[in-house]
Amino acid sequence: MSRDDYPVPTSAAWWSLAAVSFFWGTTYLGIRIALESIPPLVLVASRFLLSGGLILTFALWRKWPMPRASAFWWPVGTGLLTLGAGNYCLTLAETHIPSGLAALFITVAPFWMIGTDMIIPGGDRVNPKAFIGMLIGFAGAVWLVGPEALQSGISGSTVKGFLILQGSCFTWSLGSILQKRRSDKTNPILVGAIQQMSVGICFGIFCLFRQDWSFQLSPRVLGAVIYLALFGSIVAYSAYLYALKHLPLAIVSIYTYINPVVAVTLGWLFYREEFGIKELSAMLVIFSGVWLVKKLSIST
Repeated sequence: MSRDDYPVPTSAAWWSLAAVSFFWGTTYLGIRIALESIPPLVLVASRFLLSGGLILTFALWRKWPMPRASAFWWPVGTGLLTLGAGNYCLTLAETHIPSGLAALFITVAPFWMIGTDMIIPGGDRVNPKAFIGMLIGFAGAVWLVGPEALQSGISGSTVKGFLILQGSCFTWSLGSILQKRRSDKTNPILVGAIQQMSVGICFGIFCLFRQDWSFQLSPRVLGAVIYLALFGSIVAYSAYLYALKHLPLAIVSIYTYINPVVAVTLGWLFYREEFGIKELSAMLVIFSGVWLVKKLSIST
């Protein structure tokens, strides 16, 4: 789909993108707080069972028509890719690295988005010069990972976090592209509800098999889980699906510029996470690569 195929974006689409840019930036801190006493698998299951259940209850109250056949199973599959695998990898990565650093590594997600879209038949053509931007962006990430990788190999916590997050970027990109390619008239909020409930049920079953439900909830951790469910999963994800449906993919992915700024700021305020010249310089290098890729990626 080319840029000319999109209608003129409405103000609702831009406000949705703004909500994604801010609230998803805050979820990195929310995940770190919740991980103080909740295992990653349980956190993913609980937040999406809560958010998916709330949205489905609202949809049934409003008597929204449920999708049938493939229109139902499609969001189940894409939800397991984006929210399931993508969020689990992010949550797992934050057990190895600070939340702000995780947000910085996620900024390479547009490379995965554009590259995956290019490989899948029917995607946009990519200008070969855009690969220069990808190399620049990944150079910024290597700047952060390289010293520890040379010293400790893949056993280093920063390297582990980086590699896990590349899995998150890939599954999130693949699920988002497949969801965007799917043309149906199902309410995007209901699509999000099906995705979230599917992830909650699937990961809940995993927890039962692993008997991984033993944890203690403090008011602080409980508040973080509720915040992740309400603002990370319901508000921001519904806004993401709406923006994804009404804006070009390259524009939607600009939230990756804003999320790390929010995450790094909150990580420093609440946990005094380190953010010095090295981290700032690497972030600017990655941003430069992302900007160049966006500028050159779509052939004219």
